[in-house]
Amino acid sequence: MQGYDIVESIMQKLSDHQQTSPENAPSPPYAALDPDTVIQAVEHFGYLCDGRLLALNSYENRVYQVGIEEQLPIIAKFYRPQRWSDAMILEEHAFALELQAAEIPVVAPMTFDGATLLEYSGFRFALFPRRGGRTPELDNDDTLLWLGRFLGRIHALGASRAFQHRPELSIERFGVLPREYLLNQGWIPAHLETAFASLSKDLLEQIGNAYTRCGDYQRIRLHGDCHPSNILWTDDGPHFVDLDDCQSGPAIQDLWMLLSGDRAEMSGQLSVLLEGYEQFYEFNPAELHLMQSLRTLRMVHYAAWLARRWHDPAFPRAFPWFNTTNYWEEQVLYLREQAALIDEAPLAI
Repeated sequence: MQGYDIVESIMQKLSDHQQTSPENAPSPPYAALDPDTVIQAVEHFGYLCDGRLLALNSYENRVYQVGIEEQLPIIAKFYRPQRWSDAMILEEHAFALELQAAEIPVVAPMTFDGATLLEYSGFRFALFPRRGGRTPELDNDDTLLWLGRFLGRIHALGASRAFQHRPELSIERFGVLPREYLLNQGWIPAHLETAFASLSKDLLEQIGNAYTRCGDYQRIRLHGDCHPSNILWTDDGPHFVDLDDCQSGPAIQDLWMLLSGDRAEMSGQLSVLLEGYEQFYEFNPAELHLMQSLRTLRMVHYAAWLARRWHDPAFPRAFPWFNTTNYWEEQVLYLREQAALIDEAPLAI
């Protein structure tokens, strides 16, 4: 089936689709999660808190650094209600622990009598050791080489078995459904609605064709959200954090977010990454046909994510620029730029 036919088939099924997922409920999801509840939840599992509580930079979930008497602080991550099932969260934890057991530097959840997914006062949460670090310097070839080696090890292990419950990175999930949500729920300003609808439909066709050019690829377990802020660097090297978006998909998904600059610069960066990567796992160069498509899908998915979360008071405070006329006008311009990039030849290695 050609790429255009794939997307048309999905969109036909969704022609009357309305988003009714419980995650779109209007009530604030964390209204009952106050500092006392956070501290009580941690102390319920055997710790004595010293009263220090620091909210960390997380919006999808709520994440806190919690001070512990006569010990190092720990990290408490409270999962957004109704987003992931217990099975999906436990599969994330199992993947992190599997990576840790293979001596791959990820921050995995702590266990309590064999349990990693904890519950207190109706909230599901997990506790993690605190691991500090800084954002890696991606303009340094030694850094890229080091990151490539660890990503190769992650993907080699990720390819050894499949997720049973975590979702797949697909055109439907990251493109068709977010597009339908934004249009059906009235998020696009009236003067841009026709342009956005037409442009995004054409982009999905282009993306489908790019997947056809790529051909078959192995769907492996991925970090899924491997941008520089989810990699912390110390004098001992990198460690990876936040597997909350781990999913199945092409290996290139965990590589392209580490590239920046013009085409020549990205080709050079990718070559260094792959020099380290292929010491542990073979990269399929056909996946380079997907790079700009994955970037485009992430843009559409991100806009819909902000829209779906707008009822959470943390989001208007953190993203005041969202849902302004200027924001949507810029999105249309960026998507037009992506339309040109998707049809370009893939990066040379």
